[in-house]
Amino acid sequence: MARVAMLRAQAKINLLLRILGRERSGYHSLETVFSRLELCDDVVVRVGVKGQSLDCGSAELGAMEENLAYRAAMAYRETGWPEGFAIEITKRIPVGGGLGGGSADAGAVLRSLNALRPEPIPNDALLDLASAIGADVPFLSTDSAMALAWGRGERMLALPPLPPRDVVLLTPSFGISTAEAYSWIAEDRGDDYKPVAGELTLGMFLDWNSVLKIARNDFEPVVIRKQPLVRTLVSALRSSGASLAMLSGSGSTVFGLFDEAAAPDASNFDHSLGAVPRRTRTAAHVEEVVLTD
Repeated sequence: MARVAMLRAQAKINLLLRILGRERSGYHSLETVFSRLELCDDVVVRVGVKGQSLDCGSAELGAMEENLAYRAAMAYRETGWPEGFAIEITKRIPVGGGLGGGSADAGAVLRSLNALRPEPIPNDALLDLASAIGADVPFLSTDSAMALAWGRGERMLALPPLPPRDVVLLTPSFGISTAEAYSWIAEDRGDDYKPVAGELTLGMFLDWNSVLKIARNDFEPVVIRKQPLVRTLVSALRSSGASLAMLSGSGSTVFGLFDEAAAPDASNFDHSLGAVPRRTRTAAHVEEVVLTD
């Protein structure tokens, strides 16, 4: 008999993103603060079916074998279960926008399969699977609304969630691949660059004012040089009263954080800016897996 898990796969923003040293493997070590959003995709996972399949509706997401959600299911299947699965995704998170849409779907698949499994694998083993898929996937496979992460995203410290803030997202028509953004960082820094990890304390994450003091994204300057529209979008959000306006992840989405009384409606941002506006909020909790027969 088929069993079903449903989960709202929440997007994320990076309130801090520092790119540290490049490892011999070619991967960059990072230091980041993740915060989940209420914006989400809907993910449905079925087990007890024949074969392995992925349906993303009308969303253009490339080859199935390259999709992070499908890769997550296949990685989980290597643990010996399940034989067959079917994944359905309703996309709302912009693709290639730096909001972790693909990673959120992958994390939702891992969490769903573990909830469906008669004997779930330990959390550490689940995070090991997640870290092999992408740097955002470990965080988006947890039940933390906010976390500090190091390395390739696999080393995490859950942080107490802060009160929800209104967020306006501005997403340009172009996406930016993570690999491309990292190549721009390498090109910009050269071979002699030696970044130093920041000195972070828990006191820096107790309230929004503290977080805003340390907010930064190392991708932003290099992305702006390649895509000047990003600077225009950051300026538009600041002019509208955002307490923080910044690129999320490697882009291309720019987000603005607003106090509740100051948050403008997304429709206030003219499409002539060259970006699609969306309004959401930071999340104080993580959605739970819902199981049905």
